[in-house]
Amino acid sequence: MAARALIIHADDFGFTPGVTRGILEAHDAGVVTSTSVMVGTPGWPDAAERLRERARLDRPFDVGLHFNLLIGRPLVPAPSLTDRRTGAFPSLATLVARALAGRIEPDEVRAECAAQIDALRREGGLPVSHLDSHRHTHPLPGIWTAVLAAAADAGVPVVRVPAERWQTARTRGVGAQLHRFAVSMSGLRGGTRPSGTRPEVAFTGLTLDGGRDFEAGVLRTLDGLGPGVTELMVHPGYSEPALAAIDGYTWQRERELAALMSPAVAARLARGDIRLTSFAYI
Repeated sequence: MAARALIIHADDFGFTPGVTRGILEAHDAGVVTSTSVMVGTPGWPDAAERLRERARLDRPFDVGLHFNLLIGRPLVPAPSLTDRRTGAFPSLATLVARALAGRIEPDEVRAECAAQIDALRREGGLPVSHLDSHRHTHPLPGIWTAVLAAAADAGVPVVRVPAERWQTARTRGVGAQLHRFAVSMSGLRGGTRPSGTRPEVAFTGLTLDGGRDFEAGVLRTLDGLGPGVTELMVHPGYSEPALAAIDGYTWQRERELAALMSPAVAARLARGDIRLTSFAYI
């Protein structure tokens, strides 16, 4: 058995129907092994139906919650997590500013996270094996410990810590510095916070996000994997007007999908020195 194991994980399932469709194509091709689902987004009703269909057909898919504090509205009353004028979630900049100023109410975060986990289980019909978040908001002050508590309450065993050993100009930016500050508060290395006897999972993918030559970046990542289990975060999907209305990462998702399903990536994975796995099987 290969000493290096890899979870190829697609964020944003349920963001829009086009994003969900791209992730399912990559999963059915045997490349994407895990995904995390957004609740309350424009593509959530479609995503829930597709997950229920997979459950009915006994076509397993490793599913986690992509905790959402930025798109749409909370499922529970949460004044510290909303724009007071609209009742919707605030912008990323506003959420970060509130977190750093100590103006996030942890009990509201815990309740919202619990509600999203419950909605995913109830409406998606599949077990929830792990948790991460949209735009990596979950490690922020006032949010991190509440998310860990909600995950523990719900029996979700793994929570992502979004810090990686590779560095680029992009990952040294202000946003990444805030993430690393929050992670340092938790005292954890990049990867996951597992519970019980589950192994720690290294994390990578921030350095590839938005890259011009995504396929070459994936191949370099595969060649450079360390021992143990690594999660490679990707964002495959299809661009569509519904996505462009709420997110700037659009056509890049199609580039990621094409790269992940390319002959070069398939050939590299077929060499047998990397074992594909998922959070459900580590």
